[in-house]
Amino acid sequence: MTEWKEFSVAVNNEAKEAISSIFMELGSSGVSISDRNDFLNLPEYGKDTLWELNEEDFPTNGVIIKGYFNEFDDLDGIKLKLTHKISQLSEFGINIEHLTIAVTDVKEEEWSTAWKKYYHPVNVTRFLTIVPQWESYERKFSDERIAYLDPGLAFGTGTHPTTQLCVQALETCVFPEATLFDVGTGSGILAIAAHLFGTKKVKAYDLDEVAVKSARDNIKLNKLESKIDVKANNLLKDVNDEADIIVANILTEVILPFIPDAYNHLKDDGYFITSGIILDKKDKVVETLIENDFEIIQINQMKDWIAIISKKMKKEE
Repeated sequence: MTEWKEFSVAVNNEAKEAISSIFMELGSSGVSISDRNDFLNLPEYGKDTLWELNEEDFPTNGVIIKGYFNEFDDLDGIKLKLTHKISQLSEFGINIEHLTIAVTDVKEEEWSTAWKKYYHPVNVTRFLTIVPQWESYERKFSDERIAYLDPGLAFGTGTHPTTQLCVQALETCVFPEATLFDVGTGSGILAIAAHLFGTKKVKAYDLDEVAVKSARDNIKLNKLESKIDVKANNLLKDVNDEADIIVANILTEVILPFIPDAYNHLKDDGYFITSGIILDKKDKVVETLIENDFEIIQINQMKDWIAIISKKMKKEE
């Protein structure tokens, strides 16, 4: 059984988005934030939110940010890098107060069971609701799509801003008979959503074998094995065909060098949907897209996260 380490950072509220981004950059398999403001401001606990909230889980002051790494990661190196990167935040005008960092053990079986205790149906958009496989749910609208999900250890439950932004973008871009590549598929939720919105064929890729297994399990749960292919792959390396749409919810540092390859794997006028972009890196991503002959169609923001819809333009002869 895989052993996991939970890195817990207690800090002032101002630093939460930056430290969440640091966890993602270090390769965390998930990031959670316990913020008392979230608890106090939610109108109905456990109904229209992901978590069935317990007040005791929320700090009195500041926030607690948690990231997760497994026993095969360089845990000592991660802690050193985490501490170092947090110490550098003051150089960017982010004040750090009351910082503590703790590391605890989490067993895979315990983590998987914990999801089932807290996870409830989530209306990601007007047209898509994500439902855990162990809960019953009745459609509120005749045209509402339902995606069933068993989150387990992976990798996108549909509630993080970047995932929601991508789902909203898919609603805008998907058209009948479209083919789509989901790069960095994680739990498979975007691939599933794309099919529910009407794509003809979806191919999903992830470098992480655990994510690939999770995506396959969730695709099977939705009875979409014949519609969605999932493979372990490094982005689109050695993929030879083209798609009408590429969606990539991955780190900015991965997005930037991937942009030329995305262009080469899109049909003319194809759409490139990308997220995982923190606000202060938006301009660099936009600049790189334009340099690589993409037209920016739309830029959407949720909290400090950005999603960009761009279109492949024909290169001038």
